[in-house]
Amino acid sequence: MDELKSVKDVRELSIDEKRLFHSATHEEIARGCTSDLYFVRTRELLAHAGRGKTEVMAEIFCNRDGVMGGVEEVFNLFKDKDLSLWSIPEGKSIESKEVVMRIRGSYELFGMYETVILGFLASSSGWAAAARASKEAAGNRPVYCFGARHVHPAVAPVMERASVIGGAENCSCILGAKLLGKEPVGTVPHAAVLIMGDTVETALLYDRTVSADSPRIILVDTFKDEAEESLRVAEALKERLDGVRLDTPGERGGVTAGLVREVRVRLDQAGFSHVSIFVSGGLNPERIASLAEAGADAFGVGSFISGARPVDMTMDLKEVDGRLLSKRGRLPGATDTPRLVRFL
Repeated sequence: MDELKSVKDVRELSIDEKRLFHSATHEEIARGCTSDLYFVRTRELLAHAGRGKTEVMAEIFCNRDGVMGGVEEVFNLFKDKDLSLWSIPEGKSIESKEVVMRIRGSYELFGMYETVILGFLASSSGWAAAARASKEAAGNRPVYCFGARHVHPAVAPVMERASVIGGAENCSCILGAKLLGKEPVGTVPHAAVLIMGDTVETALLYDRTVSADSPRIILVDTFKDEAEESLRVAEALKERLDGVRLDTPGERGGVTAGLVREVRVRLDQAGFSHVSIFVSGGLNPERIASLAEAGADAFGVGSFISGARPVDMTMDLKEVDGRLLSKRGRLPGATDTPRLVRFL
């Protein structure tokens, strides 16, 4: 499909009545359908004035500290255009007011996509930063992103990919993991245990049916006391049990440091020191640090990552037709930013 070039194009844009979901397709993003209208209007005005092909240089800076994300999507948006692109690579820490990306070329080739570029970077950088904070709290213990259920499914893979860029070992969303060349992680939910009617029966069934290379990590908070269920499952699976998962709901106080310590001690005393303790449910860096100290071995983090505040990004023109030029309050010309790496 052709890019949107005028307000007339926008008015003639029709939506298929049989459309199932409200999210944008890749083609709609590339066409400019998710851009703010005033960028399309600007493109039309400059074309009428014969200034659409004006050579410019734009810089993007962030409003707070974070972790760079979304660069691959910006690159893919522009890789077939005659543009130059520099950026701080994904996964690198960024600081407030730092220039994180620079674009040089004809304004008509990228100006309309300012909304898209900033959205790519802002959301992914915020999610990556939250994952980094979770990982730093966990130390050398793994963190997995379980946040897909908290966001629109169209962006869930983007969010979970960003979490791994930020430091999570892996994620549960199938497409998010596949985008990184990984296999998604996960066992079974409480629903499986409830339908089976017993935690041990569920564990034995899981052990019989899943592939040999899948870790035997069993959810132990559905019916009975977590420490009791952990011992029951450990006695049933013995050396085949890799871990128990604590996901105690907030209505019962959630997973506490005291609970983790008790489960750890009781497993050790019964000869099951090889069984790890996996914790999930409402985790944030403060809770992760406390639970890690108590003996938790791995963490599933959901809403803290998925609900992370975006790292606001701002784009400014700094050169126009070879002249150093910017709006008031911004310094014209290229900012001295040695961390930028050329992508295009």
